[in-house]
Amino acid sequence: MKSVCVYCGSSDGAKPLYAEAARAFGRALVQADLALVYGGGKVGLMGVIADTVMAEGGRAIGVIPELLVNKEVGHNGLTELHVVPDMHHRKKMMADLSDAFVAMPGGAGTLEELFEVYTWAQLGYHQKPVALLNIDGFYDPLIALLKHTVEEGFMRQTYFDILQVDADPVELIDKLQRYQPPANDKWAIKRDAV
Repeated sequence: MKSVCVYCGSSDGAKPLYAEAARAFGRALVQADLALVYGGGKVGLMGVIADTVMAEGGRAIGVIPELLVNKEVGHNGLTELHVVPDMHHRKKMMADLSDAFVAMPGGAGTLEELFEVYTWAQLGYHQKPVALLNIDGFYDPLIALLKHTVEEGFMRQTYFDILQVDADPVELIDKLQRYQPPANDKWAIKRDAV
C-alpha cells in the first residue's frame, strides 16, 4: 500500500476534535509512509489534513474540479494538484491513484464518495479496503443503519464486513494494511435459496 484516499468535510465541523483528528490522521499517514490522495481543497478538514501531511514531510496529492479551482478553494501547497473537468473525473482519478479509501467526518459529498467506492468493493470492481475514521462516534448512526440493511436482508454480512472502522488513526491504518477482501461473489446464487 502506497496511498490512501481520504474523503472529508470542506468545513471544520462543530467540534475542535474533528480538526485534531484530521491532524492526527495526517501524521499517521506520514509515519506509515503513505501518500494522501484527497479532493484538493484548502478549506475545512480537507485543508487541515493536507497541511499536516505537507508540514510533516509527506506527500499530498489533490484532485479538484475546475469549478472549485475557479472559486479559489484549491490548495496550491501540495506535492501535486490535478485540475479535472468535473466531479466524475475527480472521483475516478482519486480512485485510480489510491490503494485504500477512508471517510472522515463530512457531509453529503463525503458520504456520496464513500458509498461509491464501498459499492464498487461489493461488486468486485476493486479489492481495496474501505474504512471509516469514526471520530467521537460520528459514524455510529451510519453503522447502525448499515447493520439494519443486513438484518432486513438487503446486504450480506460479508459486505458489511468490508467496511473497516476505528476511532484511532494508527489502528485504522493497521486495519487497512491487513485487509483481505471477501472471496464471495455478490451475484453467486445461494445454494440454500434454490
